[in-house]
Amino acid sequence: MLTRIVATLLALMASNAPAQDNTEPLRLAVIGLEHGHVEGALSNAANRDDIELVGVWSDYPELWERLAAKYGLDPLLHYDDLEQMLDEKAPEAASVMTSTAGHLDAVAACAQRGVHVMVEKPLDFDIERARLMAEIARAENILLLTNFETSWYRSVRTAKRIVDADGLTIRRAVFRHGHTGPQEIGCGPEFLAWLTDPEQNGGGASTDFGCYGAGIMTWIMDGARPTSVHAVTQTLKPDLYPNVDDDATIVLTYAGATAVIQASWAWTHDNKEMDLHTESGSLHAGKLEDLRVREPDGVEHEAQLSRDGSPDNEWTYLRQVVRGECAVDPLSSLELNLIATEILDAARESARTGRAVELN
Repeated sequence: MLTRIVATLLALMASNAPAQDNTEPLRLAVIGLEHGHVEGALSNAANRDDIELVGVWSDYPELWERLAAKYGLDPLLHYDDLEQMLDEKAPEAASVMTSTAGHLDAVAACAQRGVHVMVEKPLDFDIERARLMAEIARAENILLLTNFETSWYRSVRTAKRIVDADGLTIRRAVFRHGHTGPQEIGCGPEFLAWLTDPEQNGGGASTDFGCYGAGIMTWIMDGARPTSVHAVTQTLKPDLYPNVDDDATIVLTYAGATAVIQASWAWTHDNKEMDLHTESGSLHAGKLEDLRVREPDGVEHEAQLSRDGSPDNEWTYLRQVVRGECAVDPLSSLELNLIATEILDAARESARTGRAVELN
């Protein structure tokens, strides 16, 4: 009886507690500085009213000093003890900018404290580690989201809406993602160190850019897993990247469809494109708002872009989804990114053995 009374009182107290003020900025922590995309987080936090940077954990003191000076960060934001930062600053959400292999530790620390997490792509390259993260996140009822740059391209989102609205059947998809190489584009030493470490990145271009096609194709196929994964990787520039691949081709087979993922650090330009081929024509989605369509034997022409009401960047999205103002977007969802990780893991195994990996 006493237990029931206490439970009732606690429920009444919770129902009478003031609701969270959704106009307040999102209390955001940054975990890790060694991912080059962290500058986007720091820049947005410095220039937006809807995000408040409350803490930064990093074990790279020189990198912290450099970025703190660049973005005018208060020295009191910096911690070299992750758990202390999370306990003292009580963020609502964390942006994880460690190496990919570092995601698990960050997720575990945040989950224990009810802090929602957004990691930079990919979720992981090791499916067992990804499943452990999923188990932790679900047990502690936190969001575990994965951010991809391409998730916010209107070209990509409109292409998916056209496929769905017209009931098109995908026969072949081709994904081309990458650039001239992390050294060539000037990635910082801390970023470069783990990008070219197979233990921290799982590979080179195959992981860094293969994840885009793995994630988008899973979304295009409404969450279906491929039946097989066959990968061929090469190191075209061994003097620059002796320990990892810098060029990869990953073939995914589905019932009635094939996807080819071309991930490379050897393009002559920044490349983020996809082609979707159906029985009724094809769609070419390039960067940002570049979308073109072609009917059978027709001439390619620009497509009219559309909006679905979803946020157009990861920071607006993170604040809204954490506050319950929007649903989890499929491209960032845990379910989709577990499948993407499974594809990356199978691609590593296929490249190692030279044989296709069948997925049961």
